[in-house]
Amino acid sequence: MAAPADSARKFDPARAGEYEVQSRIALAGYDACHELSACMLAAVLGSGGTAEILVAGAGGGAREIVTAGALEPGWRFTAVDPSQPMLDLAAARVREAGLDGRTEIVLGTVDDLPTDRRFDAATLIGVLHHLPGDDAKRAILRSLAGRLRPGAPLILAGNRFAYAGKPLLLKAWGERWRMHGAGPDEVQAKLGKILQGADPPPSEEAVTALLAETGFGPPTGFFSSLFWGAWLAGRV
Repeated sequence: MAAPADSARKFDPARAGEYEVQSRIALAGYDACHELSACMLAAVLGSGGTAEILVAGAGGGAREIVTAGALEPGWRFTAVDPSQPMLDLAAARVREAGLDGRTEIVLGTVDDLPTDRRFDAATLIGVLHHLPGDDAKRAILRSLAGRLRPGAPLILAGNRFAYAGKPLLLKAWGERWRMHGAGPDEVQAKLGKILQGADPPPSEEAVTALLAETGFGPPTGFFSSLFWGAWLAGRV
């Protein structure tokens, strides 16, 4: 899909190098979100069994894989990302966790996977708000739905709400950066960047609508942090 590949260009080597530190500031509860995502999947799939998990947009610290892989030793993962620098970082973290033997690394998009391949679950964490427009968002969700078994769970997590429409949350987000040592100019730069550099769904209702339009049932929310939300939805 062209949109994810285009969006991946901003994740260059410099951004990949700072990702693991900055993502934990930008998202309060970063690790908790990934831990709960793994727990939600285990609650649906059951513990102690085997499963094939598709991790779309896996680039970065590969927390989805590292966390879920530690919880469930029988799960195997396919990590897909169109950014080589971000995928290199993910592969390094997977190796460090001893999960490289259970993880297939794929440079590309979900559409690059065989159309007849089916997974037991999928995750899309921190991706949707980087795709401009609803068409690109629907496209990746449809691609995921097409590669999931009926009833299989999807973990969807990312920013929701139009940033400018939530000035109090936006101000609190800036204060969190200040809490972590950012000066006034840096805070303003980051606020400007988020306002111009991402396109989140405008509401939780919009997230529900996108899922319904692309082959998923009603979502269950399980994590929230300022602009961020996380949901589990089943493939219809």
